[in-house]
Amino acid sequence: MSYRDLDRPPLDATALRAALTGPGRFWTDLVVTAETGSTNADVAAVARAGAPEGTVHTTDRQTAGRGRLDRVWEAPAGSGAIVSVLLRPAVPAARWVWLPLLVGLAVDATVQECGVASGLKWPNDVLVQGRKLAGILLERVETPEGAAAVIGVGLNVSMRRDELPVETATSLALEGATETDRTIVIRALLRNLEALYRAWSASGGDPAGGIRESYVRRCVTIGSEVTVSLPDAEPLRGLATGIDDLGRLLVGGRAISAGDVTHVRPSE
Repeated sequence: MSYRDLDRPPLDATALRAALTGPGRFWTDLVVTAETGSTNADVAAVARAGAPEGTVHTTDRQTAGRGRLDRVWEAPAGSGAIVSVLLRPAVPAARWVWLPLLVGLAVDATVQECGVASGLKWPNDVLVQGRKLAGILLERVETPEGAAAVIGVGLNVSMRRDELPVETATSLALEGATETDRTIVIRALLRNLEALYRAWSASGGDPAGGIRESYVRRCVTIGSEVTVSLPDAEPLRGLATGIDDLGRLLVGGRAISAGDVTHVRPSE
């Protein structure tokens, strides 16, 4: 990436590795690139080749990023914190559904550290006053060492209003953040994620270990009247009342899985 924009310095790979990796640390390898197609695809490839838990890939520019339901995710070079991590949770497979919610908590905490008041929209979007600031994508990858989770985060950092992909998006800079250096933002994100993941893993992935309580407290969807768009079915409308043990949203007494939902929006 040509460094011509003072608001968008390239990532400092040396500083990130010094702060996060090393003997005895959770983050085992950190790869920083100027450009790649997809950090999730890159991490999935090294996972299949036997990479350890704690592998991280981040980039200044992603050209083939994807969101949930294969939606396209694009951003100008240097404008976002684009991070994918490799996790190998030693917890029951049924509890993996909490991973994207856990990562959402880590992103939300990071945004708050940057001086922006945010909240979580179920299942894992980070919002500021209804505008999307970040999204998360989890992919399960089969490897010779067993199943692994590849989790990607896309956080809009310095994106300007005319660069927003949709009117309902925003960025840290547009929300008046006190920190927009992506190297510092990514360092904070990975530290928050490590702390939450270690606590969740120590509880055996039990949501009663604190993750659900923390998530419910930060989730702006709960307590709102919502319309849930479902594939091949009539929209479901009702009050979102909570999250069950499987990370499903409870709407009008019905449990909704993230994999079954196209959109969740506030009811008009």
